[in-house]
Amino acid sequence: MILLFTNFHNGDGGGHTTYLLTLARALSERHEVHIAAPESSRLYLQAAKLPQVHALAQSFPNGFDESIARYRACRQLAGYLREHAFDIVHVNGSADHRLVMSALRGWKRRPAIVLTKHNSKSMTGLGHWWRARHGTDQVIAVSHHTRREIETSAYRRCRLDTVHNGVDVHRFSPRANPGPENRRMVLGSNAGTASYKGWMDLIRGLALLPAQLRDQVSVVIAGKPPAPSQRQHIARLGLEDSVHFPGLLEDVRPMIAGIDAGFVLSYEIETISFACREMMAMGKPVLVSDFAGLPENVSDGQDGWVVPARDHAAIAAAIRRILEQRERLPEMGRAARRRAVAEFSLEHFVERTESIYLRLSSARRQPADNENARCPSTS
Repeated sequence: MILLFTNFHNGDGGGHTTYLLTLARALSERHEVHIAAPESSRLYLQAAKLPQVHALAQSFPNGFDESIARYRACRQLAGYLREHAFDIVHVNGSADHRLVMSALRGWKRRPAIVLTKHNSKSMTGLGHWWRARHGTDQVIAVSHHTRREIETSAYRRCRLDTVHNGVDVHRFSPRANPGPENRRMVLGSNAGTASYKGWMDLIRGLALLPAQLRDQVSVVIAGKPPAPSQRQHIARLGLEDSVHFPGLLEDVRPMIAGIDAGFVLSYEIETISFACREMMAMGKPVLVSDFAGLPENVSDGQDGWVVPARDHAAIAAAIRRILEQRERLPEMGRAARRRAVAEFSLEHFVERTESIYLRLSSARRQPADNENARCPSTS
């Protein structure tokens, strides 16, 4: 098969980038894989380094005042689609979905379009209705929670499968933690520093604990450096010496290896979290909020903990509980690792996704008639 993955993010891209690079690396061993993403994106920069993956620097203009830019982007994408007889185009957001549909306008027989739902945003409105009816053959939900949301949207008319995100459990595997036994307990996250990831809720929960307990905990959060106002708030809570930001890491594994437990406390724009699954694969129990698909990752008290989203008192109680059972953390980490191997494996993730592509491709064996492809006028 000839596969095209598209993504609109200009910067890091978070879980979208992890998702697409994971599929591209695995599937390029037996299929022709292309990625179209903005030139400034981490996805494009990393895809361009993969020897068997073709990377296209493609913008996805999305503003009302960007009609000329959209027209040019559409022409470029339409030309690329004509040049390569794609079997599958896998879109990952509204902006790239819209542009793909525009670039394919006028085709008598187009490639199959697959959409992955990566977040918890609403899928209502005329745009979603139009894309569901005229430009989506298959939707992939990455959690059971996400599937339930899709089943109440316009996309319920499309073929729908649930494929939980997978991680490379060989790459993300337990490492020895060299820290002394009497050091502070380290809670960490590689889910990033976007506010909706709830990391500030963890810090506010920690601040509610008595000083003798707070002093037993350090926090490390990988991602973009926080805003000055956020650092000032941490200082006002008296925790500036307890919270550490190593920045955006090329390889998060050394950081994960140095923590005792992880956390992902999202309260918006979440599905199931690659970061959570990476930490569990490395043998770390994870504290998660009850938002979206996060609770699907852990069994409370066995390989992690579940707390109500944004409930600082509940988070404080959970941190106290973790401190009290610190000697159990290695055992819980081993349970997290076993769960990751059994349920989060990369092989299962790739095989399930590939089977969807093959099923769609088999129904579209006739070559695409792309002679009439055109882009909408800028007028």
